[in-house]
Amino acid sequence: MFKRIAEDIRTAFREDPAARNVIEVLLCYPGLHAIWMHRIAHLFWRYRLRLLARLISHVSRFLTGIEIHPGAKLGRRFFIDHGMGVVIGETSEIGNDVLMYQGAVLGGTTREKKKRHPTIGNKVIIGADAVVLGAIEVGDGARIGSGSVVVKPVPAGATVVGVPARIAEVKEPKVKPLIDLEHGRLPDPVAEAVNILLKKQEALEERIRKLENK
Repeated sequence: MFKRIAEDIRTAFREDPAARNVIEVLLCYPGLHAIWMHRIAHLFWRYRLRLLARLISHVSRFLTGIEIHPGAKLGRRFFIDHGMGVVIGETSEIGNDVLMYQGAVLGGTTREKKKRHPTIGNKVIIGADAVVLGAIEVGDGARIGSGSVVVKPVPAGATVVGVPARIAEVKEPKVKPLIDLEHGRLPDPVAEAVNILLKKQEALEERIRKLENK
């Protein structure tokens, strides 16, 4: 248990440049507190002590502002930055080295008692206020832009942005992305498509001018 806590603290230092010392991380990082309380709740959930698990989850939500259902499965070195408003549903599965920003939601799209929440691969970055809905898969190394709404599977290494989210680019997954979701530098597939159309229009207008001058 202490090895996992130490690993979580190292993850906080790796992902958050504002982290200054161990005491600060232990006391002032609600994302870590929510993950630690979830591990306890998830243990009781696995032993079918469901009410106790839900109570622990409820207390965690009250203390941290982060709601993680005790049935959700979280990988190692998962880090929630800031965290307020994060919601992770019951059948969600999150891989290793995933980074999630505040307001992100892993939600369900059906009332049936089955797998209804997303499966997130390894080394995925989920931007602030992004929403991933349904029993879809987000591949390893994918990046989800801030405010995006994802309702379709995301390939490994892809960057998706928009409402609904569209694939902006696809790169080979790396151990560490060169750009950790710098929102101001994310490509805009809609704007790119409009620019292509405008360039084609300009080319056609130029051809028409040349034909008229002959």
